[in-house]
Amino acid sequence: QVRLVQSGGGTVQSGGSLKLSCVVSGGTLSTYCLAWFRQESGKGREAVAVIDEDGDLRYGDSVKGRFTLFKEDAKNTLYLEMDNLQPEDTAMYYCAADDALNLPTWDRSYIPGSGSFKFWGQGTQVTVSS
Repeated sequence: QVRLVQSGGGTVQSGGSLKLSCVVSGGTLSTYCLAWFRQESGKGREAVAVIDEDGDLRYGDSVKGRFTLFKEDAKNTLYLEMDNLQPEDTAMYYCAADDALNLPTWDRSYIPGSGSFKFWGQGTQVTVSS
């Protein structure tokens, strides 16, 4: 049974930084496609960043240059480092994993939607005050 357990998040002022963590158990991190999504109240889940098992890493347009996804395979942990946070980044953040998903090499702009991922973390709130 694959399980994703998140930590981190909280409240920060505009321009500040936060780091989210996601520990994956029940599987080998290096074989998964991994992602961070976020969801504002009343809206659908938006992809923030994704990395597949080949190391193909992509970011949503709204976070490029500010957020960094990285992982430590030995610790089975996925991270999201968020810098220069803005009030519009306020949302519930979720990590996600799938064992059968690879990013298409012929479309570098493609980022899978939430429906493509089987396994999910419990979510953690990030609030950015102005």
